[in-house]
Amino acid sequence: MKEKTNLPTVAELFSDNIEVAFKNEQLNLLLNQEPKKEWIKTHPFIKGYQYLPIDKIEFLLRKIFKKYTIEILREGTAFNGVYAVVRVHYLNPATGTMEHHDGIGACQLQTAKGTSAADLININNGAISMAFPIAKTVAIKDACDHFGKLFGSDLNRKDTIPFTSDSKLQKSSLKPQERRLYDMINDCKSKAELTDLALQVEMEKQNEIITTLFENKMEQFKTQ
Repeated sequence: MKEKTNLPTVAELFSDNIEVAFKNEQLNLLLNQEPKKEWIKTHPFIKGYQYLPIDKIEFLLRKIFKKYTIEILREGTAFNGVYAVVRVHYLNPATGTMEHHDGIGACQLQTAKGTSAADLININNGAISMAFPIAKTVAIKDACDHFGKLFGSDLNRKDTIPFTSDSKLQKSSLKPQERRLYDMINDCKSKAELTDLALQVEMEKQNEIITTLFENKMEQFKTQ
């Protein structure tokens, strides 16, 4: 008979640094929210392709990470266009360290109307000076896709899995008395039972985990 293997939990793996793990989990939860619908644009030339404009990407970088820089790693030509590879350096608010994501972008060179895109002798004046900034912009957006849905990573994907925070990791970051309240909220079977805990939750209002759990549980009872 094959012996059953007990795999470690995520909380156990991060037991020596549970606070940082929890902060990273909260950051992941934020980064995997859907972007504002009014920010989403449809590409004028690619049917059904959706994207976030670069100004929204830059706004999110400033808003969430406070400190970031764009490094151009390399650029060049490929077939009838140009490409750029960039590195987006950002300050991870969960760890306080600078980290990075890489991205690549390309742009076709514009040629005279009615000529083949492969016929480089007909390249328009200023085509290269226009193409490289576009390629850089596409590369930045490609790098930022690694952050998550908030930056538009899943706009053109199907059958994606919604991100949910690890409840065991959340619970492991709490103090003993907070864990008891956490379990009591989770065990509530009715809105009345949950309401009875409102005062205790109010006393723990500085604890975002407890408050969020209480609010989410209340929303569940509203839809039942």
